[in-house]
Amino acid sequence: MRLCPADEGQIANLLGAAFDSDFGGRSFCQQRPHLRLVTRQDDRIVGHMGIDLRDIRMGDTAVTVAGLGDVATDAACRGQGIASALLRAAIAEVKQSPAQFFILFGDAPLYAGNGFQAMTNTIRFISLLHNRTHAIYEQPSDGLMVLPLDNLAWDPDALIDLVGHPI
Repeated sequence: MRLCPADEGQIANLLGAAFDSDFGGRSFCQQRPHLRLVTRQDDRIVGHMGIDLRDIRMGDTAVTVAGLGDVATDAACRGQGIASALLRAAIAEVKQSPAQFFILFGDAPLYAGNGFQAMTNTIRFISLLHNRTHAIYEQPSDGLMVLPLDNLAWDPDALIDLVGHPI
């Protein structure tokens, strides 16, 4: 099902309630996701996950990753398995893509329980704040989690150049 303008508003409200950050009324944090998965109850969006597909560099190696972001569940609906079902659907979707890894920045037990592993790589990224480009940063990752999707091994010592904004 395609998202309509009213859906965009519902997602913006859902994200606004789930995060301390102000997304400026947008239905995404930094960049609009390539794919969105939603759960509805009575025509109301109560769960959301965004997926971005992009190329990054792991040391000198170019790799294609899918990134998970803008994850939110309506507070009144938590504990119903909504995020778990959306994550299973996201993993199934990403396995059909050219991505070699599925990555995210977070620390919920939900992710580890679905095969994501915590990594401590240094990451390089462009800061986007309030929908504007800022500085390039290089710092230890905060909450990087990785799910391998093919036979390529993640290098835990390599600099990870996100070649853009964090996911």
